[in-house]
Amino acid sequence: MADKKIDVYRDWLKITATNRPLNYYQILKLKPFEDDTAVIRDHYRKLNAYIRKFATGDYIDESQELLNELAKGMLCLTDKERKAEYDESLGRKSAPDAGRAASRSFDEILVRNKVVAPENLKKAKQYADAVGLDLHMAIIQQKLAPQEQVMLAFAESEGLPFINLNEIPVDEYYAPQIDPNMARSHSFVPVMADMGKLILASPVPLSLDVEEQLRVLFDMPIRSAICTPGQVNAAIAKYYPRDAVQQIVRPAAAAGKKGKDAGGEQAKTVKVRKNRAAKPELTAEAKKNRILFTVMGFCLCMMAGFFLGWFTHKMPQIKDGLIPGSIAAVIGAAAGFFAGGIFGEREEE
Repeated sequence: MADKKIDVYRDWLKITATNRPLNYYQILKLKPFEDDTAVIRDHYRKLNAYIRKFATGDYIDESQELLNELAKGMLCLTDKERKAEYDESLGRKSAPDAGRAASRSFDEILVRNKVVAPENLKKAKQYADAVGLDLHMAIIQQKLAPQEQVMLAFAESEGLPFINLNEIPVDEYYAPQIDPNMARSHSFVPVMADMGKLILASPVPLSLDVEEQLRVLFDMPIRSAICTPGQVNAAIAKYYPRDAVQQIVRPAAAAGKKGKDAGGEQAKTVKVRKNRAAKPELTAEAKKNRILFTVMGFCLCMMAGFFLGWFTHKMPQIKDGLIPGSIAAVIGAAAGFFAGGIFGEREEE
């Protein structure tokens, strides 16, 4: 066992700065306000591979915490919207060439990065138009380029981070709380919560409707991260099989508790199974009482109905008293069943 607590930033990352907490640029060993997403990902991957060497032995927990920090930093700094907010919080006034970077289309990024040759890109567009697919999915289906390279270019064009689910796994706290049908239908899995937002991995940005449903469920904003179709399909098969059971989380605001990401007590969860009655199952004594009161009510109301029929049949002004009497008997029988159920429940209480 280790004799003393290690300073992972100093001893592993060789960071000499003593002011804590460190910002994401420092943790990822980037120059302040680095804008090149390729550079950011490259630093992340190298540091991720290095820190994983410490994932066994005396510093398993410390290494995992640092890996999580590196992942959060990469996901934040490669997300155009979140990075702008984060940079502003660090005192940055404006991002240079923001308009030029935003104007690059998916097609331009593919050609610039030499992911797909122009002639193959033209074929992919024709195929996408013919079958009604998004261009990036058409390129993947036709196997014109590796999935990861295609999805990296797509993520950049959308201003969203790219995530490798082999490096940053599904968050097992949030995963069971999502409706399995929703996850399967929209092809997404939860990754982590960071800076008050829940990050979901999907091959396409989530629709506003899905984001709103999840925002209400978890009481926090939702942000998409792009991953490959193959990885999300494997994760969905693992966490959301056909017989998966959803857990509903109590929103942090309603429960008066801070969420998991804020370091507070985790919100309580309750399992919900389909086709399960909300009321508790009756005891044997309660069932017996319900049957008894139902039979008694049925018999009394039937007798009253037939008596009414016989009485009205004797009255000269009513030609056929059996008809209203029979109707009264049927109504009385239904009332008997209803009354028996009510009194049976009251007896049980």
